[in-house]
Amino acid sequence: MSKFAGKKAVVSGGTHGMGLAVVKALLDGGAEVLLTGRAGANLEAARKELGDNAHVVACDVSNLADIRALADTVKQTLGEVDLVHVNAGYAKLFPASLVTEEMYDQTFDINTKGAFFTAQLLAPLVRKGGGIVFTTSIANTTGTAGMSVYAGAKAAVRSFVKVLAAELLPGGIRVNAVSPGFIDTPSMGVDASTEEREQFHKLGDELTPMKRHGTPEEVAAAVLFLGFDATFTTGEELVVDGGLVVIG
Repeated sequence: MSKFAGKKAVVSGGTHGMGLAVVKALLDGGAEVLLTGRAGANLEAARKELGDNAHVVACDVSNLADIRALADTVKQTLGEVDLVHVNAGYAKLFPASLVTEEMYDQTFDINTKGAFFTAQLLAPLVRKGGGIVFTTSIANTTGTAGMSVYAGAKAAVRSFVKVLAAELLPGGIRVNAVSPGFIDTPSMGVDASTEEREQFHKLGDELTPMKRHGTPEEVAAAVLFLGFDATFTTGEELVVDGGLVVIG
């Protein structure tokens, strides 16, 4: 019997990179999955790749009306769910002195406002024994130059995890987070030029104690552990970074 047979899951930001790896692992395990994305090209690519095996829904998590519509769609399509993976995110790296109000608002609207209201509006659909897993970042703790706004936005999400874990515990819902380091995805997790991404990739290999990037599949394994196997764990943040934070 497939590991996730009979399970239902929602993955926001599931059309590429780490989110898509989570979606594929869930589908391979027999789960029914609804995933979201904002970019038209990524949405169409996901629909083409996944076919009828998944429900692919457009949702801009910076727009509260879109999140409300998503909650309605999840309720109509899946009903109760076992896992919500709040993964949609955005990073634009600039020194603090160059950050504009527009950059700040965009970063917090997607990473923080979007994450909070996705969890708030989907939590009533998570059945007892289910879980919510956020994606944070090791930027929460590293103090890396150029990541001031992004780090602040993800640190706020880390705080959401702790408080929501307390508030949702009476309903039997666990809330945790996965905190990736340098992960080998098409975008490298940043809004940057090809040259900048290449430099960022080289830096990641140099800084990470394991001297390589993690794979999306390694992050997906951590997400699914928190979502299904870690039944006595809530309020925690599982770091997946090749040892960078602890021994880097």
